Amino acid sequence: MPENQEKEQPRRRQARGERRIAQLLEAAATVFTTSGYTAASTNAIAREAGVSPGTLYQFFPNKEAIAIELGDRLMHRMRETYGEALAPVDPETSLEEAVGAAVDRFIAFNCDHPVFFALMHGSDVPGRFTEDHEALHATLVSRIEGLLSSFLPDAPPADLTRTAHMCLGLYKAGLELILAHEGAERAAYVEELKSVLIRYLQPLVGDRLGRSPAATATS
Repeated sequence: MPENQEKEQPRRRQARGERRIAQLLEAAATVFTTSGYTAASTNAIAREAGVSPGTLYQFFPNKEAIAIELGDRLMHRMRETYGEALAPVDPETSLEEAVGAAVDRFIAFNCDHPVFFALMHGSDVPGRFTEDHEALHATLVSRIEGLLSSFLPDAPPADLTRTAHMCLGLYKAGLELILAHEGAERAAYVEELKSVLIRYLQPLVGDRLGRSPAATATS
């Protein structure tokens, strides 16, 4: 066999393996979301993926290993999402625009990946998820603090931390309601969440956002 063909075979096998893993993780996401982690089984995941349990066991020894791999991949995507959603805000951006853009990005992620909420907030998932969720929460609070400090420069650190915790808590409460609904009702809950956050932040922010430098200088 020519040398180039010998090199191609392992690559093809690796590509097939990656596709199979992606197929199994997608099936697991469906099963974990609909059934919950405890009720889920490797047989149910294999059935959802359209493969035999034996095929599944070639890649994962049990459902915990599947959940951990799925969680790791989703956590990576979530970090990319909050990097975009919590980027510094232009001083000319209105509070409504800033809140709306951040909420829309986070909601889109959670609606596209409902299993993330199921794994991160379930009480019966592998212990590692508790640690991952706590780390994510701490990072999000820190990023929100940084965002708040850009338009609350005189606020004491303790106030920024408290406000950041409140914003994240309000978001999580709204997210649970949003994921429980679909269509127009889901969209209505998204708008309600934005309204709650804006009304909470408006008295703190005042008119710092949404003003041009020229307007600020002459005020």
